[in-house]
Amino acid sequence: MSNDDHGFATEQVHGGFVPDAGHGARVPAIHMSSGFLFDDFDQARDRFAGTDDGYTYTRLGNPTNGDVERRIALLERGSESILVSSGQAAATVAFLGLLQAGDHVVSAQSIYEGTRGLLLQNLGRLGIEVDFVADARDLDAWAAAVRPNTKAFFAETIPNPKNDVLDITGVADTAHRAGVPLIVDNTLATPYLVRPIEHGADVVVHSASKFLSGHGSGLGGVVVDGGTFDWSASPERWTHLTNPERSLGGQSYVEKYGNRAYIVFARDVISSRIGPTPSPFNAFLLRQGIETLSLRVERHSANALAIAEWLDQQPEVTSVDHAGLASSPYHDLAQRYLPRGAGSVFAFTLAGGEPAARDFINAVQLFSRMTHLGDVRSLILHPATTTHAGRTPEERAAQGIDDGLIRLSVGIEDVADLLRDLERGFAAVRGETGPEARLGSGTELESLGHTVPERHVIAEEI
Repeated sequence: MSNDDHGFATEQVHGGFVPDAGHGARVPAIHMSSGFLFDDFDQARDRFAGTDDGYTYTRLGNPTNGDVERRIALLERGSESILVSSGQAAATVAFLGLLQAGDHVVSAQSIYEGTRGLLLQNLGRLGIEVDFVADARDLDAWAAAVRPNTKAFFAETIPNPKNDVLDITGVADTAHRAGVPLIVDNTLATPYLVRPIEHGADVVVHSASKFLSGHGSGLGGVVVDGGTFDWSASPERWTHLTNPERSLGGQSYVEKYGNRAYIVFARDVISSRIGPTPSPFNAFLLRQGIETLSLRVERHSANALAIAEWLDQQPEVTSVDHAGLASSPYHDLAQRYLPRGAGSVFAFTLAGGEPAARDFINAVQLFSRMTHLGDVRSLILHPATTTHAGRTPEERAAQGIDDGLIRLSVGIEDVADLLRDLERGFAAVRGETGPEARLGSGTELESLGHTVPERHVIAEEI
């Protein structure tokens, strides 16, 4: 496909496609091969020397995986991406491509618990420190946390489970004034809702197992480099990229690759040696999911907003954390960065605490009780006893994770069916039977249809 500026839906279907010269297959093949043949002695030498771009071994690169890497980089408006085996692998590769013992990271406090553990325990054991910013909107707090050894800022566009939207440009500008890149986890927003690189972020990571894949059938992760950070501006900060490297004939990564230095180092030195290689079959499943990304995320987001508005009217609910609601403290950021919708992962809190949450979750039938996000199926979970169980009650309270808080990942089912299922939960909390008790008329249900309100629709790029 040419480099014409196509709309998102076109790019998600056609972007990065390389025609099959051998057989003319329209869907790229699944290359389930550990290694790749060399034509002769010289070609093997040249591929290992990096002067021939062909493949050698799937841990280092694979045509199926490469197709997905090109497409995600295009959708995120990045220069290049690396496909890995999970979102945790993506975060690990992204961090280790920047950090070494003695370095420091400034992170938003509201992030995925697995990433928090990675920063505190895994990277902490390697001599890397982290400070967390309690209120990500407080740009002065980000700036105050910077040390001479700070090497990166990290945050999520839509954190889980509170749907507290990030001020991407504000945090990126603060990071750049400190001379460091901003890494953003864009898993819950996807490039359909926001492209962080367009707002100043330097590196984007995804758990591709979630919305990008969309069907809960395989794991994957991706690191996307914006290709805009100037690694040569402070060479003493990035010695692994700016010092001469024997494997590069005495050149540094910056000298040989310019602004691609980081992503090449992350691929060739970090990812290829640690080895979080995705199966080409999982890459194929991911590519299949990406081709319908915009259609699914539009439906996800519209369903979630309708449900959030309905939950906000229920007397048993003390709060609904969805930035699409005008009452949300993040509504202005959602309007600024997420005009297509604030995503479909959010939380609400029941006044009855953990007992009410237990009754509610046990009563639903359509929502799946499981730990996952971004599935076409709607999912439900109680963070205080699952994903955040390792935190103290005081730590959970500081993050707004109440004992009555329930997390939803809203799928693409008919919204009226999802509302009926949630009413089963409320009926159980009230000690009632009859799940239809408060749902109202069919006309009322139709008014909560899944179609995105007209004011949320954005014309495709021209």
